[in-house]
Amino acid sequence: MQTLSILGATGSIGQSTLAVVSLHPKKFQIFGLSAHSQYTQLIDAAIMFRAKHIVLTDVGCAKEARSYHQLSGCLASLHFGEDALDFIATDKCVDTVMAAIVGAAGLLPTFAAVRAGKKVLLANKESLVMTGEIFINAANTSGATILPIDSEHNAIFQCLPRDFVYGDLPSSGIAKVLLTGSGGPFLERELESFSQITVEQACAHPNWSMGQKISVDSATMMNKGLEFIEAKWLFGLANTDIQIVLHPQSTIHSMVQYVDGSVLAQMGNPDMRTPIAHALSYPERINSGVSPLDFKALRDFTFSTPDPQRYPNLYLALAAAEQGQSACTVLNAANETTVAAFLAGTISFTQIAELNAQVLKAHTLESCTTISEVLQLDRTTRSFTQSLVEQVAC
Repeated sequence: MQTLSILGATGSIGQSTLAVVSLHPKKFQIFGLSAHSQYTQLIDAAIMFRAKHIVLTDVGCAKEARSYHQLSGCLASLHFGEDALDFIATDKCVDTVMAAIVGAAGLLPTFAAVRAGKKVLLANKESLVMTGEIFINAANTSGATILPIDSEHNAIFQCLPRDFVYGDLPSSGIAKVLLTGSGGPFLERELESFSQITVEQACAHPNWSMGQKISVDSATMMNKGLEFIEAKWLFGLANTDIQIVLHPQSTIHSMVQYVDGSVLAQMGNPDMRTPIAHALSYPERINSGVSPLDFKALRDFTFSTPDPQRYPNLYLALAAAEQGQSACTVLNAANETTVAAFLAGTISFTQIAELNAQVLKAHTLESCTTISEVLQLDRTTRSFTQSLVEQVAC
């Protein structure tokens, strides 16, 4: 039986993870669950799954959470603050950590789990985007196992040979990796109307059910740009090894093209329970609760190349990947700041990419060899980006 901690248990990935776990009570037991401030949902989940520890990072809700915790009869120990995340991510009783906290906030506990040598199910792509080589080196040193949860990276992982050598495509006869993306909700919308896009429209993804931040990133295709950077580090790829392909149906989740002309594709209904179940049970297979594909009902498969005018954020990410680690850290920080401003109604949809471009252009390349240097660059970039947001605020 695996002992599991879920960082970000009340988000979409966390909830999907609990849904898979509920199907296999003899395979998994919950050690720790975390959330930011949704204490009722977290405590209810702790009761249902008999978690031993729960963590709320928002200390501002401590009074209400303690009261609800006591009245509910929950037996799990209640902890507050970000430091407590490290405890449920690194405790010797924990075998597996689901890293599902969105954005840079998930970096430190995810990195702590890696340094502790855990099996880390990586749904927090920002960890690799921000730290790259530092992250991979830490995993190699500790012996941690990194299994990708993003549907695209999990698909690539499934299509690679079992004896794949990190960073060595030729030895496996691989020509390139094909990273697919749906194109989001605005694939066919007139470009002239992009400045009028609302938060509700940007968060209405046609295929996937996700949180607001990821949904906006999907609409701008920054999400695919971050996934491009993540794929480089997960599999040791060069920029030229990866080709981004639009596939609006989201049935093929990504592909690997071999030198003999073969292309292996991982297919399935667009449901995150599939990659979660794969990673939880790897190298075995378990029921995820997802319905199998009905090939008689499938629409035509279509593929195209992303338009730079429609998706400038994507191409900013590709440029950052060429520039190096610090540029990736900067772009991620800028994007989290601008997306938050858009969700708050402070800037327009098109200003997300415009401001991100300004920040990336202003960045002077520098060395980031430690987590503290990465976090300092992240902080200064957010401050600079926020100053730009205030200058153009609606």
